[in-house]
Parts: sequence; C-alpha cells; structure tokens
Amino acid sequence: MSYKKINVGGQAVIEGVLIRGPSKYVVAVRKGRKIISKKGLIPKKKYKFLKLPFIRGFVNLADMLVIGIKSLMWSAEQAGDDKEKISKNELAITMFFSIVIVVIFFIALPYFLTNLLGFYEEKKPVLFNLIDGMIRILIFLTYIFAISLMKDVKILFQYHGAEHKAIHCYEKEKKLTVNNVKKFTTLHPRCGTSFLLIVFIVSIFVFSLLPSVIMVYYPDFMQLSHWLRKGILFPVRILLIPVIAGISYEILKISDKKQNNFLFKLISMPGLWLQKITTKEPSKKQIEVAIYSLKRLLEIERK
Repeated sequence: MSYKKINVGGQAVIEGVLIRGPSKYVVAVRKGRKIISKKGLIPKKKYKFLKLPFIRGFVNLADMLVIGIKSLMWSAEQAGDDKEKISKNELAITMFFSIVIVVIFFIALPYFLTNLLGFYEEKKPVLFNLIDGMIRILIFLTYIFAISLMKDVKILFQYHGAEHKAIHCYEKEKKLTVNNVKKFTTLHPRCGTSFLLIVFIVSIFVFSLLPSVIMVYYPDFMQLSHWLRKGILFPVRILLIPVIAGISYEILKISDKKQNNFLFKLISMPGLWLQKITTKEPSKKQIEVAIYSLKRLLEIERK
C-alpha cells in the first residue's frame, strides 16, 4: 500500500531523536539495549488566520519550542536515575528562563555593545544594525563552537546527524534501514540551525527600518532624550521578534523547495556550513533510534 508523503522535521534530544509531523510527534531515546518512545499531539490551529504566511512561522516556532523543551526534559528523565516527572510549573519556569537568556545574550548584549562602540541607531540605522547583527552572529558562533567541545553535546550532535540522515532517506523515498540511512548527508537545508542564521540576517534589515518608521508616526522622536529614545527602540525590537520569525520561516520554506535556484542555494549555504559543527556522523545505534522515531511517527500520522 502506498501512502502520501508528509512533511516531517525534528531535533536531537538527550540520547534520542524527536520527529514531528503535521499533527503528531514522537520522541524516542535509547535506554540500555532498548529504545523507548513517547508520542504527543501538535496543537491544532483553531483559527484559519494562524495558518497564513508570515503568521504561521511564529506560531509553529512557539509550538516547536514548547514540544522541544518538553521532549528534552522527558529525555533527561529517562537518562537519569530519578523517575520523578517534571511538572507543568517546572516546564513553564524552564521556558521562561530560556527566553530570558536568549533575549539577554542575543538581543540585549549585542545592542549594548554596539552602543558602547559609539554607533548611533537613530542617525545611521543600517550601519548600527550591521554591527549589531555581526556581534549577534559572533556570539552565536562562539557559543556553538564552545559547546561542541563538550562530550555530551558531541553525542547530541551525533543524534542531530542521525535525525537529518533519516529524514533525507524518507524524503528520497528509500526504505528506512540503517544501511540506506547511513548513505545520506548529515546536512539539511530545513534545519533549525539554518533558521536561526536566517533570523539573524533578517533582523538586520527589519531593525534598520525601525527608526525611520517611528519618525514617520512620531516626527519629534529625535527631540527626546537619548535614554528615552533607547527606552522606545529596544522594547520595540523585542516586539518585532514574531515578525522576524514569520519572514524567516517563509524564506526557509522557499529556499528548501528551490534548492536548484542559485539565490536560494546561496541563502541556504551559511546554515549548511554551520551544520558541519552542529551535526556529527552518527553510530549504527543512534541511526536505529532515528529510524524508530520516524517510523513510529509515520504509523500514528497515518491512523
């Protein structure tokens, strides 16, 4: 019996792989000689407008953030000796602090350093945001390189490679066996790593327009004190994150479909280069976990 191919994605978790489909997800982890798994539902979009281009990107990102953190915490429970389940409150606190850390290191710190270097956002927004964006990317690359040296993270990156290989094998309509999956690359144009780099680049363009747009609606903006202007500009940056995520999501989707187009191939390249750090060649056992997770997901999606 032939089945219609569905869109799948995923991420690595501790000693395992999460694979998600249009409506469900499966996270599978290796525990000793066994592979154990957990399935879940992806929240349905109650309102049609949430599926519209540019809006769907941020909505999907929010869903995946929740599912990703839940799956990571579940995999951590399986890896540890203690069987105590993580509560919803603990999950909410973890998510809150994750978002705070991202805002501090990837929005506030580059912004503060760019101001410290003597660049003025209001007078030269393009130059300011180029410097701000370069600092943000440098912080991100430094972070990725630093964690890649840790033993546990190397294993996580191997599972990341296994996830990509299994998805490639499925998308090329090959049978999901260890030997078939092994042949594929660990790099995938639709990876979250590529998405983050696109977000950083799109943010440079969007943030560069910010002072001009504010001055259209508030011509006396430049008459305000320096700190009051900053008190307006910085919070608006945070409010624009959903817009940037929405634009970046659409670019990622198009670039994945247009891999033969030179422009979109060029857009994909930095993310693929970075995946040479964030993915590693997996072992046979790690590939088995990725295959198990993907097969289980396909089974429950077809029910």
